[in-house]
Amino acid sequence: MITVHVKLFAVYQEAYQAPEIDLQLPDDAPVAVVLDTVMAAHPQLDRWRSHTRFGVNFQFVPPETRLYHGDEVVLIPPVSGG
Repeated sequence: MITVHVKLFAVYQEAYQAPEIDLQLPDDAPVAVVLDTVMAAHPQLDRWRSHTRFGVNFQFVPPETRLYHGDEVVLIPPVSGG
């Protein structure tokens, strides 16, 4: 198992009522598993699944990117503003 630190923004932060969480995941887990885990705990977030982007250690990455123990993951939902 690995532990990753997840920073939450916008709808994700609202659902968890926290700006960040730690998750334990299986070895060799891709970053998409973080989103699956978050959505399993808060199914109302599923509408954002296809619009969410991923960041790992300050770089945008595709969903299949492998995670390592201690990685920092950011879930980036669509945002608007002006």
